[in-house]
Amino acid sequence: MSDDATNDDATSEEVKPAGDVEGNKLYVGNLPFSVDNAKLGEIFSAIDGIEVVEAVVITDKFNEGRSKGFGFVTVADAAQAQKAIEAMNGQDVDGRKVVINVARPKVERNDNDRRGGFNRSY
Repeated sequence: MSDDATNDDATSEEVKPAGDVEGNKLYVGNLPFSVDNAKLGEIFSAIDGIEVVEAVVITDKFNEGRSKGFGFVTVADAAQAQKAIEAMNGQDVDGRKVVINVARPKVERNDNDRRGGFNRSY
């Protein structure tokens, strides 16, 4: 097997958007603030055939670790990710309809990228 063949297998998933993105990491939005890492993992583990590798709810470090209302779930492979999207997108979790998408890579920003505040240059 050549090196090209192994690399092509990893990038040929139709679920993956353009760019260098893992096809098995999901963005979970509109989460109730009561959902923590364990609960998020349980929600996705309850779907038949889904193996949750990691579940993380993003918290606000400036507000006593309160949930920001979104998180990320990593499943075993891209096929499971697609199945999880189909099963959970728009479903009710503790009174809120969650939004599930394939996660996009984090874009690093520096302080000059932020709009507003002082030191504006016109």
